Amino acid sequence: MLPIKPLFIQESNLGLRLVLGLLLVSALLVADLRYSGLATVRSAIDTLLTPIYLIADIPSAVSDWQDNTIRSRQRLLEDNDRLRRENLVLQGRSQQLASMQADNTRLRALLNSTALLRDDVLVSEIIGVSPDPVRHQLVLDKGAEAKVYEGQPLIDAQGLMGQVVEVGVTTSRVLLVTDPRHSVPVQVNRNGVRAVAEGIGSLDRLAVNHVTATTDIKPGDLLVTSGLGGRFPIGYPVAIVSAVERNPGEAFARIVATPTAALDRARHALLVFSRLPDIEPESAAGDTPGE
Repeated sequence: MLPIKPLFIQESNLGLRLVLGLLLVSALLVADLRYSGLATVRSAIDTLLTPIYLIADIPSAVSDWQDNTIRSRQRLLEDNDRLRRENLVLQGRSQQLASMQADNTRLRALLNSTALLRDDVLVSEIIGVSPDPVRHQLVLDKGAEAKVYEGQPLIDAQGLMGQVVEVGVTTSRVLLVTDPRHSVPVQVNRNGVRAVAEGIGSLDRLAVNHVTATTDIKPGDLLVTSGLGGRFPIGYPVAIVSAVERNPGEAFARIVATPTAALDRARHALLVFSRLPDIEPESAAGDTPGE
């Protein structure tokens, strides 16, 4: 039979070890308080335990790194989204600023041209264009309240655009020089030869009809208002002759001119208050729009 070890002896040994351990700890605490020599030992023990501290801190460090990484990525995504929206807004504003700068350039040219005028003028804005391609008409933001009247000339910085044909309280309608119903008495600025420039339904062309083949007119000549009929003041640029065709056997030359005004691009224009006497000619050669 195997010998049976008594349980009381094991419990007695365990209690003895516990008492000895407590005594040893107490002795170390007292020695640490009274003597400074144990500081070196404690420092050496801390140095030996440093790797254990580092290993124990790894899970916490990994957790903090993950949290920071996730937060940083989320923050970057939010910043990218915010910057994308701000960039879109700034691009839209820059386009608007470019448009405003172009408008300012055109307005400066328009206002600078008024220094050369002998007549009073009123700056107006084009707020509408006729949707009918056959009718070349504009709508202005000035009407009877601004003393606009029918037949009043409209010009831009380059030349004659047309004349007012309808006047409302706050708006007015203008018939452009290129409308097939419009014609204006002109003269060649170089030699004073008189003619009539008529619209043919194209924004970049006017026809100068009923000019004899022997008349001194050539490409490059500037056509200005002649003042005949009392509707348009004299001297406003209308068009530049672009082509002159003379066919043998034909009494009249075929003349095409290009309007000087920016008819399809202008946004602001000048209504001219002519100082000529307010007369109604019985029959002016096409200086009023037909029906």
